[in-house]
Amino acid sequence: MDFLVLFLFYLASVLMGLVLICVCSKTHSLKGLARGGAQIFSCIIPECLQRAVHGLLHYLFHTRNHTFIVLHLVLQGMVYTEYTWEVFGYCQELELSLHYLLLPYLLLGVNLFFFTLTCGTNPGIITKANELLFLHVYEFDEVMFPKNVRCSTCDLRKPARSKHCSECGSRDSSGTSNSTCVCNWCVHRFDHHCVWVNNCIGAWNIRYFLIYVLTLTASAATVAIVSTTFLVHLVVMSDLYQETYIDDLGHLHVMDTVFLIQYLFLTFPRIVFMLGFVVVLSFLLGGYLLFVLYLAATNQTTNEWYRGDWAWCQRCPLVAWPPSAEPQVHRNIHSHGLRSNLQEIFLPAFPCHERKKQE
Repeated sequence: MDFLVLFLFYLASVLMGLVLICVCSKTHSLKGLARGGAQIFSCIIPECLQRAVHGLLHYLFHTRNHTFIVLHLVLQGMVYTEYTWEVFGYCQELELSLHYLLLPYLLLGVNLFFFTLTCGTNPGIITKANELLFLHVYEFDEVMFPKNVRCSTCDLRKPARSKHCSECGSRDSSGTSNSTCVCNWCVHRFDHHCVWVNNCIGAWNIRYFLIYVLTLTASAATVAIVSTTFLVHLVVMSDLYQETYIDDLGHLHVMDTVFLIQYLFLTFPRIVFMLGFVVVLSFLLGGYLLFVLYLAATNQTTNEWYRGDWAWCQRCPLVAWPPSAEPQVHRNIHSHGLRSNLQEIFLPAFPCHERKKQE
């Protein structure tokens, strides 16, 4: 019981932390509170440790590196190794359908294929050669994307919906370009920079990214379902739910759910641990997948959603708007119906197509 309660408390703490991060990122008062907390911690933590942590975070999240790609593949390999080593073999002994057991491997193959495409595909880098072509793809809304704005880093006119990849492209205090920031470019229809694929997500690889997230969610959920099916079959066939046990006080109890989970954890620790991991991962990926599909259906990017002053944010009492300024509301002018929005993602406009239009 103690283990299960601590695990659930830990899981709830992680989820609450993620929710607070999302809320803080959209509200000015909570941003100030977070900065104040950071200043308090900076007085407690030694300066050398602060520099080390800052340098590590800068390397991980603000430079192009393969750390998260390696971590992604290691975690995926560990899950599928455990699935193959124990779950697959036990399920064959229970004579479960082979097609059902092979489905996670099919999803893994598709996922790795689109993962590779997302990593290696040009996201839609804007250069001097294609700058004029991209300027005619989207209409300027004059709120979030005004006309005749130049990128201070690339010295290019910024097409509507484009953005310089500030996650890994920056300059130091003297204005000199930081040579360690490899991803130093403006991206057409910029969505975000994904550390897990070590690439920007833009107009030309967002379709691969969508299928990558979809298949990753499906593979995690499938492994979780197959592992749960194995454990349920095991419990039913061995009549464990009808067993009794004696507690520390010498009282006889019928096997309940909590004790059964602890028993399974002690008997199959790696399988139960893997199951807990993929279940949590399935919920997190499923939530993110729904968010990405919402953006696709409404023809928005993550960058536009984050920067927009949405109605719910304006009504939130935690948001303190300056009394002298009326907030400008960004209106999505690029959504033209579900079919058109999805077609724009899966059949994006390329410069060669735009050149034919201009001619």
